[in-house]
Amino acid sequence: MKKAAKIAHTTHFTPRATLAAIGVKLRTLDLLAPLKERVKIGQKTIKHDPFDKLQDALITILAGAHGLSEINTRLRSDPALQRAFGREACADQSVVQATLNACTPTNVGEMMLALDVIFERQSLTAQHDYRASMLLIDIDMTGLPCGKQCEEATKGYQGEIGIRWGRQLGRVLAAQYEEIVIDRLYPGNLYLTKTLRLLVADLERTLKLDEGRKQRTIIRMDAGGGSLDEINWLLERGYQIHGKDFSAARAESFAQAVTEWITDPNHPHRQMGWVEGVIDDYVRPVKRLILRWPPMKQEKRKNKPYHYACLLSTLEPEEVIRQLNLPLETSQKKEAMTLAYSTLYDKRGGTVEVEIKESVRHEARRWNE
Repeated sequence: MKKAAKIAHTTHFTPRATLAAIGVKLRTLDLLAPLKERVKIGQKTIKHDPFDKLQDALITILAGAHGLSEINTRLRSDPALQRAFGREACADQSVVQATLNACTPTNVGEMMLALDVIFERQSLTAQHDYRASMLLIDIDMTGLPCGKQCEEATKGYQGEIGIRWGRQLGRVLAAQYEEIVIDRLYPGNLYLTKTLRLLVADLERTLKLDEGRKQRTIIRMDAGGGSLDEINWLLERGYQIHGKDFSAARAESFAQAVTEWITDPNHPHRQMGWVEGVIDDYVRPVKRLILRWPPMKQEKRKNKPYHYACLLSTLEPEEVIRQLNLPLETSQKKEAMTLAYSTLYDKRGGTVEVEIKESVRHEARRWNE
């Protein structure tokens, strides 16, 4: 009787066990299948096909690499992590770089469409029931400093560090689900006034927004996207808006028509007041809530005791209440309702700004290292 052949078992260990578990889950979901099906890079396959090399690049990024040169040290030296993602071996970093260099604008378009397919299959945002509630979308941009040799790097305002070489990160986020819908990089001298329409166009494609869905979608953004032309463009497309006017001078002018100021209990230094009447500048009726607050002690403002901002909103009180999960009787209390409108705007700092700040911190750490 022949003895059963012994099967050799090889045990691998990895310092990235959590990422390995994620890799196993991604394989179970077959998450990257749309990339393999749709992204066709014109490059010969010798040992690893282009999709394999894209996958190696992705795993290396997830492993915390600062550049593709770390493929050899982070992934190639970690066979357990390779197996977790279904890779039997890892391509050399130079070969992966050659594949990325071979990509064309057509491949970039294919990648974007593949990512849209993945988003549609896996995200909660794509399954949102517009009949049951409105979808709240946050849009913002922030500077990402970089070297002037980087692609599309230009001098521009990079937030707290002032004017320097960098790029701008445009991000669209679904607030209810805390999911990033759109992520785009732009030259460092472009801001939301110039990129808002591009971001919204990508949003419409990814979420397949028809006329009915647009009317049930709230665009929330800061003053960077609040120019008269951009607000009217959004209103003409049917969106609900909740954001600040671009012009502080217009806000100060509107403030002269406020007859009653309410102190914000959450920010005692800030006061709020409604502007009555209709303004003809907008293509649809827009509510205007003026916010004012005194300048900091170190600021020098001659004969101007306040800063001003104007919050623009097309939302009815009932919708604001729904978005904040407040009692229905709130709509009967003027002060509480005024506070609700400002609170709904302030909450954007807990979604899109937090997400962007995390990205900026990560980029800053990479830059400093």
